[in-house]
Amino acid sequence: MPFQIIRNDITKVKADAIVNTANPEALIGDGVERAIYEAAGSADLLNERKKIGSLALGEVAISPAFKLPAKYVIHSSGPRWQDGNHGEIGILRKCYDNSLKLAYEHKCESIAFPLMATGTYGFPKELGLKIAVDSFREFLENHEMEITLVVFTEYAYKISGEIYETVESFIDSRYVGKALEAEYCDEEIPEDSAICRSVKCDEEILEDSEIYRSEECESESKNKKSGRFAAALTGAFLGAAKQQNKCESAPAKERSSIDKNMSLESRLQGIYKESLAKHITQLINKKGLKNSEVYATANISKQYFSKLLKDQVKPSKNKILALAVGLHLNLDETIDFLQLAGYALSPISQTDAVVEYFIEHEDYNVIKIDIVLFDYGLDPLSKG
Repeated sequence: MPFQIIRNDITKVKADAIVNTANPEALIGDGVERAIYEAAGSADLLNERKKIGSLALGEVAISPAFKLPAKYVIHSSGPRWQDGNHGEIGILRKCYDNSLKLAYEHKCESIAFPLMATGTYGFPKELGLKIAVDSFREFLENHEMEITLVVFTEYAYKISGEIYETVESFIDSRYVGKALEAEYCDEEIPEDSAICRSVKCDEEILEDSEIYRSEECESESKNKKSGRFAAALTGAFLGAAKQQNKCESAPAKERSSIDKNMSLESRLQGIYKESLAKHITQLINKKGLKNSEVYATANISKQYFSKLLKDQVKPSKNKILALAVGLHLNLDETIDFLQLAGYALSPISQTDAVVEYFIEHEDYNVIKIDIVLFDYGLDPLSKG
């Protein structure tokens, strides 16, 4: 994957270049900078830094990495946060852009960044993250390089900050809404029959439970239903992943016979015969996008995207979700796109819910999505 975020000590990360938020003068600062100097060999790295001399804010320079598991250290003169009215935002963006450019000029295939200037320099973490993400995405649109954002293991805060809290609220309301719908079965709820059954039936939901049957359910009072609300959510996680049916009153045997009587012609109607590759190409043209915009936004490598357009690979569900974001699809288009590839959104998947949030808010950036997924402890879309 072109971009990844990991929780580690940056001095232990293997990459062609490691970026250090450096003092403008040849001095060893605190925090990440001091850790980098100590791991590289303070005397050797400081001597190289003295050869470079003063660095204006936003400027970068490169030196050997000595004992670090890297070829180079890129020294990037970062801003100290004052109030946002002294050019700090533009300077930090130059730090990222110039570091990436310098690494590319030295033929680096991989680079590792800390969340620059957000430690002892006091830059707001959420704003610092936004600047980093914007820089990475724009760079990857025109260049190939593995970019790693490294977060120290002792940091307990959520990297995505306020975004995480907003997404968490969205997911919570999403599960509550699904459970309430299931309680009364007013609407069709694909894949949610376990929720419905756990609310309306007395029987325990098991992973291999049978399809919901109305004759197995006993009437319950409204108070009893309310008392089983928490069980509805628990039942959803236990059983809904394997349920692919609607919560309806028709017995399972009757529905099965209806399916068997369906003609072959009826079954074939509506099946999309167009290849996934051709459909992606059509969507790119329809949305007025460039190929590079799509794979950069989707955080997919150029090589993989090229194979995809030639029908040489079968993408995972996560890759399809990433492509849906890269293609700037709305939610209905995403559902159709998933179905074409043989997948569907799951009502109990946190990953799917996070992606839904970003799509509904038209925030098309898989790097940001992967950072939120990182905060949830979930695999990034680009990993699958």
